[in-house]
This record gives sequence, structure tokens and C-alpha cells, in this order.
Amino acid sequence: MLTVHIGNRVAVLTLDRPDRLNALSTGVADALREALDSLRADEDVRALVITGAGRAFSAGADLTEIEACTTAYEFRAFVERLTTVFGELERFPKPSVAAIHGFAFGGGLELALACDLRVAERGARLGLPEARLGVLPGAGGTQRLPRLVPVGIAKEMILTGDPITGERAHQVGLVNELADPGEALTVANALAGRLAAGSPLALAAGKRLTHNDIEQAIAHERETVAVMFTAEDRAEGLRAFRERRPGEFHGR
Repeated sequence: MLTVHIGNRVAVLTLDRPDRLNALSTGVADALREALDSLRADEDVRALVITGAGRAFSAGADLTEIEACTTAYEFRAFVERLTTVFGELERFPKPSVAAIHGFAFGGGLELALACDLRVAERGARLGLPEARLGVLPGAGGTQRLPRLVPVGIAKEMILTGDPITGERAHQVGLVNELADPGEALTVANALAGRLAAGSPLALAAGKRLTHNDIEQAIAHERETVAVMFTAEDRAEGLRAFRERRPGEFHGR
């Protein structure tokens, strides 16, 4: 589910579920947490790169696992698993770079938002499509996105669910560097290498000083989407997605 390769003081963490477009399951979340725990004290690692195997960074949260939830409590527990490990990544003392190719949707984009820096290929698509399913991003998206881009852009992405291209993401400040198709990992590795050449103390301190404490806001986000899980609109949204048709929402 997750592979780790270390070289030149950079650890590359690869989401490895290409057959599921690297959908984020509890298993992936647990594997990511274990990798962070292992790398935290590894003095040979100064920076991280997170990427995805196959044709996408990540399609988002695993819908099969979500649909297996029968109560808001179960759904909340699933979302909390993701928010917890994303928070650990954000607070990780070593800088992280997301290398985005193909697309990063929903929880996949929320994972990238938890990284310190982001690289995306030209033509890649980044989005939070949850509103189209009758729900909202629940793993930090509504809180981290408006801290990175203008609020109007964040609202547009969250409320419409429409994705933006890598070029647009770079223009609005969501992405730090653009890469040509097929080059996201190479560019991200080079950026991580520049970070890894710095002082570990300065890197850790720089992260702490620029980190905005959003844990309480993300907890409120999690509670909100858990309540929305019981709504008829949410059930209709997932049915419509499976049936490849527009959802018919009634505000219930």
C-alpha cells in the first residue's frame, strides 16, 4: 500500500494502489503513520517526497470503505483516521513535498495540502469534488485550502467541486512548482534535495514558526461532515456517482 525509498537524504513515499488509483483507505493511513514514525528519528533523512504509483497521485478516499460505513460514527472514525495522519505529516519536523501527476482529488488533494510544498505536472487536475456527492471535504480540505489560496478560489473549488489544472493551481499559489508531463517526481526530488541540504534545526524550526494551529477547526470540519453522512443528499450523491449521472439533491 505504501513503499519507501531513501536516497540522498530524501525519503520518497509512494502510495502503491495503482489498481484503485491510490485511493486512501485506513490501511494506507496506517502505513503512512508507520512510515512517519520510522523516518522521524532517521538522521539520514532530511526531507520527504510523497507521490502515487500508476497514472494518478490519488483519487481520494476509498469509496468502497466509505460505503461500508453504516453509521455517522463509523464514517467519523474513518475520517478521523485520515485527519490524524495528515496532521502528523503537517507537524512532521522534516519538510515534505507532494509530487502530483494525473489527478489529486478529495482526500488525495487533502494529503497534498498537508505537505509543506507541492509540485504538479502541467495538465494535472486538482480538486475537492465532495460537494457533487452531497458532502464536503472532511480531512482538512476546508481549512487548509483557504490558507494557501485566495478565499474566493477556495470557496469556488469547495462549493462547485470543479477541479483546476496544474497550471491554474500554480497561478493561484496552490502549487509551488510546475513540471512537464512525467516529470513531477523528478522536480519534487530536486526541490526536496535543496531542502535536505539545509540545517535540520532550521528546517524544523521554520515549520513550527509558520504552522498555523488549525486542529480545532479541522475537528469542527470532521464533526460537520459526520453529521452530513446521515443526510439523504449524501446517499443520493454516492448513488449518482456510481450510476454516472448528475445527483438530484433536495436539501434533506
